[in-house]
Amino acid sequence: MEPRDIVFGLHELEGIGWQSILRIIVHVQPIDKIFIMKEHDLAALGLRAAQVAAVRERLTPAFVERRREAYRQRGVRIVTAFDSDYPGILKETAQPPWVLYGIGDWAKLKDSAIAIVGTRTPTVYGQKIAAMLAGTLAQAGFAIVSGLARGIDGCAHRGALEAGGATIAVLGCPLDRIYPPDNAALHREIARHGLILSEYPLGTAMKKGMFPQRNRIIAGLSLGVVVVEAARQSGSLLTAKQALDEGRDVFAVPGPITSPKSVGALNLVCDGTAKMILSAEHIIEEYRHLITKPVHTHSKQDGRVAAMSADERLVYDLLAAEGATADELLAQTAFTFGHLHSVLLSLTMKNLIQPLPGSVYKAI
Repeated sequence: MEPRDIVFGLHELEGIGWQSILRIIVHVQPIDKIFIMKEHDLAALGLRAAQVAAVRERLTPAFVERRREAYRQRGVRIVTAFDSDYPGILKETAQPPWVLYGIGDWAKLKDSAIAIVGTRTPTVYGQKIAAMLAGTLAQAGFAIVSGLARGIDGCAHRGALEAGGATIAVLGCPLDRIYPPDNAALHREIARHGLILSEYPLGTAMKKGMFPQRNRIIAGLSLGVVVVEAARQSGSLLTAKQALDEGRDVFAVPGPITSPKSVGALNLVCDGTAKMILSAEHIIEEYRHLITKPVHTHSKQDGRVAAMSADERLVYDLLAAEGATADELLAQTAFTFGHLHSVLLSLTMKNLIQPLPGSVYKAI
C-alpha cells in the first residue's frame, strides 16, 4: 500500500495520535513494514500496549478500504500530508494534521487566506465589523477562514458568502457532527459554496481540547489572523498565539476601552503582538502583491476614512450599513454621552455622516 493509505489507516485507529504516527513515519522504513512488525518492535517505537494491539489487530488493507468507502458514501474527501493537493502553507507548520477530511470545494484552499476570529457573544459592533471585514477581503480574493462557532466566526463566514467570496470552516469536531446546532443552516451553505474541514475521523467522540487543537489549523491555513472582540481569556487569543508561533501576522480591531469584549484584542495591540487595523484596506495593503481580484473599498472618500481616529472609525462603521440613533450608538459603543457627541460632531464636520430628524445619523 502507498504511504498515504497507511497513514490514513493509522489515523482512523482510535488511540493513535499525532506523535505516534510521527514515530512510525520516522522509524518504519518502508512504512508498509508496519503490517508485519512484531509486538515488541512496535513497543520499541514508544507505542503503548493498547496502541500496539490496535495496529496489530486492526490495521489491514481491508480495514483501510472499508474506512475509505465509509467516507466516499458520505461525500467526504480525504487528503493526507503525503498528497500533492495538501495545502503547502499548512505543511509548513510545526504540527500539520496527518489527514484532512473535507466537504465542499477544495479549490478554496488555493486562495490566499485570512482568518477572522473572536468572541462567541459579540456586540452589534463586533458582528458588523466581522462581516464587513470578511466581505471586503473576500471580494479582494482572500478566502476567509474561521471555526464555525457562534458569534464572530459565524459573522465572518456569512460576510464572505454574502460577498460572493470563499470561506473555509475548520471544525473542532468530526464532519458528522454539527456544532453548535444553531449553525446548521450556515454549515449547509458553506458545504455548498465553500469548504468545511476537520482533522477528526467520522464518529470521533467530542472531548475537551478538540476545539483549541483545531485553532492551529485555522492559523496554519492563513497568512494572518484578525481578532475581532476578544475578552481577556478568549479562546480566539489562542488562535492568535498559534499564528505568532508559526510566524504569521496578527491583526486586532480596536473597540471601546470600557468594553470587556475588547480587552483581549486591545491587549494584543498594547503589547505589540498585533497590528491595529481600522479597515480591511489595512490588511489588503499588507498583501497587495497577492490580490487577483478588484477590491471595493472606501476609496471614494478621497482619503478621509483613512484619516479618521479609531473611535471615529468605530462609529462610522456602525453607521455604514444603516442609520442609527444616538441612543443606539451609546449602547453599541459604550462611549460616554459627551464623548459620543464629540465623535458625531467631528464626523459631521468632515462630511462623513449626516444627522437626520429624530437624532438619527447615517453615513454619507
